[in-house]
Amino acid sequence: MTDTAPRRKAATITDVAALSGVAPSTVSRALTTPDRVNALTRARIEKAAEEIGYVSPRGASSGPGTRTRAVAVLVADITNPFFFGIIRGAQQQLKAAGYRQILVDTEESGELEAATLDSLGASAVGAVVTASRLPDADLAMYARNTPLVAINRRPEGVANVLIDTPGGVQQALEHLHSLGHRDVVYVSGPVSSWSNERRWKSLERAADRLGVALRRIGPFAPTTAAGVVAADVAVTTDATAFIVFNDLIAIGMLARLRERGVDVPGDLSIVGCDDIFGADFCNPPLTTLHAPIERAGRVAVSMLLARIEAGSPDAAQRQSVLLPTTLTVRSTTGPVPERKARR
Repeated sequence: MTDTAPRRKAATITDVAALSGVAPSTVSRALTTPDRVNALTRARIEKAAEEIGYVSPRGASSGPGTRTRAVAVLVADITNPFFFGIIRGAQQQLKAAGYRQILVDTEESGELEAATLDSLGASAVGAVVTASRLPDADLAMYARNTPLVAINRRPEGVANVLIDTPGGVQQALEHLHSLGHRDVVYVSGPVSSWSNERRWKSLERAADRLGVALRRIGPFAPTTAAGVVAADVAVTTDATAFIVFNDLIAIGMLARLRERGVDVPGDLSIVGCDDIFGADFCNPPLTTLHAPIERAGRVAVSMLLARIEAGSPDAAQRQSVLLPTTLTVRSTTGPVPERKARR
C-alpha cells in the first residue's frame, strides 16, 4: 500500500525568524552561538523553534553553548592562481584566531554564490566573498543578515578590501607610453567582473591625459585557453601594445603568439595583471601588476572577525581598505617597433 498523504514541509530558519520577530541571522546566532544573543531574545527564539519543530543543522553535532568557529571563503574559480594567495592569507589569519576555513568554489556563478550564502547559517558564522558575481544589492542584503567582507567589490553598506588595479593599469599605460607606444588595446575580462569595468574606465582617463589611442577587445574568460583566442584577435588590431585583464589570459596570449611567429616584445608588448605564480618564468617572463593578494586575504579576515566578535554584521569597524599595486617590469614590454614609430 502506497502512502499518498501529503508530507509536511520542514520548518526553516526563516519560519523561526518570522514567528519570533527577529532576523534569520539572529536566529542562526541564537541557536549556534548563544553567547552572542540577549538571553530574553534567545529564549523567545528557542521557544519558537520548538513550537514549529525546527532543528538547527548544527544542533545534532553541537552541544548547548558550543560556538561554531568556521568562516566561509568564497572564490570565483579555485583553479585560478590569483585566488591561491587570498586562500593562503585568509587561512593563516583564521588559524591564528582559532577559526576554521571553509573553502567554496562558486565556479564564476552568481547563482551558486547566492545558494552558498543562503545556506551559510548551517556551517559558518561569516564569509569572505572574493570577486563576487552578484549584484551590489544582493551583497548588501546578505551583509545585513550575517558578517560579510567582499574582496574587489565595493557595494554600499558592505565592508570591503580593494586591490587598486585601476591605479595599476594607469602605471602600465604610462610605462608603455614611455616606450613610445601610442596605440594600445585593453584585453577585457568577463562582463560580470566589477574590477574589469573599473580598469577600463581608469585606462580611458589615463589615455586622454597621455594622448594614447585606446580601444578594447573581448570580453574573454579569465583563462589561458581564452588567451589563445585573444591573441588571434589581437594580431588583427595592428596595435603595438596590450594591457590584459589578468595574467592567465596574458600567458595564453604569449603561447599563441609564439606559435604564430609574433615576437614579444619585438613586434608588440604585453602587460598582465596580478603577478600570479608562474608569471615570472613563463616565456618570456611577463611584465605585470604586482597585487598584494595574500595581504588582501589577511586584511579581509581581520575585518570580518572584528564584526563577528562584536556580535553584529554591521559593527562600526573599518568599512573599506585600499591596497596599492605596483608595476613589475620583466621581458614582455619593449620600445615600439621602428616601423610603427616612423608612422
